[in-house]
Amino acid sequence: MQKLVSEMDNMVLRGEIPQAVAKFFSNSAHTKDVDGSETATKEEAIQKLTGFVGAIAKVNEISLLNSSVGQDVSMSEFRFHFQMEDGSEINWHEVIRRKWKDGQVIDETYFQN
Repeated sequence: MQKLVSEMDNMVLRGEIPQAVAKFFSNSAHTKDVDGSETATKEEAIQKLTGFVGAIAKVNEISLLNSSVGQDVSMSEFRFHFQMEDGSEINWHEVIRRKWKDGQVIDETYFQN
């Protein structure tokens, strides 16, 4: 599983976030964001993240600070800093917890500091 987590994290580092979801999520994957919003399918997650990425005007930073892999769970700690099209700025320190089954993400939850 370490190889899958590394590959997915590297796609995120390159800003290929919707593509990583398309490649690694199961069709019925669930996500939960910090604000409580949720998606119930891979397609919903792709649509949500495609909209988010499309609203980024400039990527100032995407850094992977740490990752950990357990039996069926991984944790990846990122720093994201974006300038958005609407003029706002996003500066997140985020931990992404992923639950895996049969080589696919079945649940992804985001935690921010």
